[in-house]
Amino acid sequence: MLVRALWVVLSSVAVLGADWPYFLGPNGDGSSPETGLIDRLPASGLPVLFDRAIGTGYAAPAVRAGTLVLFHREGSEEVVEALDARTAGRRWRFAYPTAYQDPYGYNNGPRCAPLVTSNRVYTFGAEGSLTCLDLASGKPVWRRDTAKEWEVPQAFFGVGSTPLLEGGRLIVMVGGQPNSGVVALDPESGRTLWENVGKTNWQGVTTLGWRAERPYEWTGVEKLASYASPVAATLRGERHLLCLLRQGLVSLNPTNGAIRFSRWFQSFANDSVNAMNPVVSGDQILISGAYYRSGAVLLRVKPDGQSVEESWKDPVRHPLDPADRDPVTGRWRVPALEMHWSTPILHGGHVYAFSGRNEPDASLRCVEFATGRVKWQRDESWGKHSAEQPPVFGRGSFLLAEGKLIALGEGGLLGFFKPNPDRCEELGRWQVPSLKHPCWAPPVLSAGVLYLRGENRLVALRCTP
Repeated sequence: MLVRALWVVLSSVAVLGADWPYFLGPNGDGSSPETGLIDRLPASGLPVLFDRAIGTGYAAPAVRAGTLVLFHREGSEEVVEALDARTAGRRWRFAYPTAYQDPYGYNNGPRCAPLVTSNRVYTFGAEGSLTCLDLASGKPVWRRDTAKEWEVPQAFFGVGSTPLLEGGRLIVMVGGQPNSGVVALDPESGRTLWENVGKTNWQGVTTLGWRAERPYEWTGVEKLASYASPVAATLRGERHLLCLLRQGLVSLNPTNGAIRFSRWFQSFANDSVNAMNPVVSGDQILISGAYYRSGAVLLRVKPDGQSVEESWKDPVRHPLDPADRDPVTGRWRVPALEMHWSTPILHGGHVYAFSGRNEPDASLRCVEFATGRVKWQRDESWGKHSAEQPPVFGRGSFLLAEGKLIALGEGGLLGFFKPNPDRCEELGRWQVPSLKHPCWAPPVLSAGVLYLRGENRLVALRCTP
């Protein structure tokens, strides 16, 4: 009896350890500790636990202790739902009105994944409604209207940065003027603890990569927020909040919001965004963008923890330097990494990523983290295919589990890969029948179940033998 009780406890711990309660998983880097998954993806696909129509949006679900939290839009409401993670049976529903309309014609649903703790659910809506709900009942605990409370210029594609819990503080990239790019709130009451980033750190910095590198003059109407989410990491023995905002990367002290260092990283195209989360290894930080050859840069934090230096940058020169054009074809040399809206997976000293701004220039790449050298690449562009669902991944998203990369292409193509720096090694693919373009939410894995979200569909697949 004692042995059985111990087995139950250990099994419960294993299930809890396999939760996916936050954007990009329990570690915030797209990796999962799960084991016991299938080795290859059968051509016939995976068993379907449920496949249901949902409201619009691009927010990935979150899963904790058997409860899946879905954030989507139905009609004129943003809706938060708690569902049974195995059956999709509803446990509670909370909704509030929204009038958001995407100025570029994309759907009007929320973009940010829910953040789920043992007793709370935090969501950040497309118009900036930051809401805290009770996990057990769905009843509201507090709410902040960030667009009204802070001076937030209208974002290009709605609010898209998922909040982070770090050191007992809820970290939110609200993008407020003049110095409220990032705020920290008390997660229980919603009270503001500190706010920083904006004119204070960007005024007068050198605008690296712009047409003319010059000191930046703050205008007061800058859009600060981006579509990357804050990342917490220990660098040089201290905790850092790494926030890739529209102007570039900022490191803050999570305790008081003090800025440790800033590094300009913004395309000179007005309608551009930064959306990749910073990727950290040791004392180095990788950031990348896809607009107008923003490319990528690997930064090394100096021993003082208050400054950075470049390990490598691509493009090395100005993004539109004529020397980077092919003299015969006139085409630009493609930078090593151009991340649009997904975050690459770091494994074994290499990053695996779907690089490219649009479907016609998408490619699957393996890039050496320390040097920026492209080890291999495979064309994933839609341009050569006329079919409605071409047999490519386009600009997909990855998760890493049990030594396998699980990919979701933006057209609903599911794939398994072995992370191999010597060659692209695919372990099977399957077009999920009910998923169509755009599938821009990253895949989610919890307790042996793979959750895939399309624009208006949620599919759960069994990923164990």
